[in-house]
Amino acid sequence: MKVVPKVNTDGFYLEDELVDDAFNGVVPFYAQPETSGQDTDIEPTTPEPAGYTVGVPITTPGLYKPRFDLAAWETYQSAVYEAQEAYIAALHDWQTKGKDVGEQPVYVVLAQPEGLWKEGLTPEEIAELTKQPESQPKLREELANTQVAMADMYEQMLTMQAELAALKEGR
Repeated sequence: MKVVPKVNTDGFYLEDELVDDAFNGVVPFYAQPETSGQDTDIEPTTPEPAGYTVGVPITTPGLYKPRFDLAAWETYQSAVYEAQEAYIAALHDWQTKGKDVGEQPVYVVLAQPEGLWKEGLTPEEIAELTKQPESQPKLREELANTQVAMADMYEQMLTMQAELAALKEGR
């Protein structure tokens, strides 16, 4: 078993899901339709995906709001399909012409595109999240006043200790 991310229909990370180790790709999941006992005469509609279970690991660490690029995935899937169709056609052509016309076609697996996981926040939103809090002058002033008061109390304590020591010696 392995953990894979689930995303909403916009590609934003929702949560993790435990799946079989062999799972890969992108598979839609659907929301459960709300039903009441009175809706028996309504025609069933084609459900819309509520999101997707994504078997592509998040390879970019440190994303504030991970977003899976569903459009890039669809483009990749289309390219894989076209490559498979071209291979099948070439193989069929090679088989019908006879095996003496050349080498058998070889299917080349298309590499999965890099960067399918992207940052879902804008640079401005990230800057807002990561900005350092402004120093508060009132707190600095209070701290300085407290330090002065503590220094005064320390001097008073030293004076009292000296007086106490003098009184003990004068007995």
